[in-house]
Amino acid sequence: MVDGDVTSESNAESARSIETAENAIAATESYEADGGWVLFDGENPLAWIESAVTVRLDDAA
Repeated sequence: MVDGDVTSESNAESARSIETAENAIAATESYEADGGWVLFDGENPLAWIESAVTVRLDDAA
């Protein structure tokens, strides 16, 4: 069922979203700790991710 109140992104908005995701992936750094990996924003090291499963960043975008 299509929701009439929901509009799709324009091409420009879509391109900005892709560029933002690519920039976020490029800025992501990591290190191994206690048998797992810590992912964090290289520009803001306090912004980190904890996960119980592994997901490729390319697949998450």
